Amino acid sequence: MAEVMAGFADTVTVLTGIAVVVGVVGTIVPVLPGGLLVGAAVLVWAVVTGGAAWWVFAGVLLVLVTGQVLEYLTAGVSLKRAGVPNRSLVVAGLVGIVGFFVVPVLGLVLGFLGGLYAAERYRQPTHAAAWSSTKTGLRAAGVALLVELAAVLVSATIWFSAVLWWLR
Repeated sequence: MAEVMAGFADTVTVLTGIAVVVGVVGTIVPVLPGGLLVGAAVLVWAVVTGGAAWWVFAGVLLVLVTGQVLEYLTAGVSLKRAGVPNRSLVVAGLVGIVGFFVVPVLGLVLGFLGGLYAAERYRQPTHAAAWSSTKTGLRAAGVALLVELAAVLVSATIWFSAVLWWLR
């Protein structure tokens, strides 16, 4: 019975590693929620492994939550500083969601930017003012992506380091 449980734990560890790698890729290519996938995979691993694995999960969760908070703070601050109203962001988000289904993968980003430009062009008197807001939105999205990627990479490093520590 102990051999079966050890084999199951090894299988879960390998599957968790695959899920963590997919989560990192999902952060770069916005197809999957990378942070959520990494957190869920490490949670399952901690449930199966038990013991000190819960501390690893706690560390991963702390990094991912901090990354999410920083992501929203940095993007929100730069958009508010540029004077982009929430209404424009809601329109951009909705068009981005539609774009995700119309043009897989790139549609989310293209839809968000197109929606932001359209909402700002409706609000702003000139193309230059609307384009300036759209560029600010693009920079904010880029910074948010980098913050999320950093959090996911640090989380992946914590988990991989723990697994290597367990294997020694």
